Amino acid sequence: MDEVWKRNEIDSPCVKICVVHPEARLCIGCHRTIDEIAQWSKMSDADRARVKAELPSRASQLRGKRRGRKRE
Repeated sequence: MDEVWKRNEIDSPCVKICVVHPEARLCIGCHRTIDEIAQWSKMSDADRARVKAELPSRASQLRGKRRGRKRE
């Protein structure tokens, strides 16, 4: 882990793939919303834990959605 990313708090779910899916409005890397990403450092430990608990179920919102260029 990069030293700059280390803090004494609940670990960020960021995996450094920061791209927001245009339809789902979720980061395709960590599955957080833009608002959750922006507010992460200001959230309480309880709020961060709640968001992290929700992330696995959000992955299904991105399955089957196209990423990248359309095939020809």
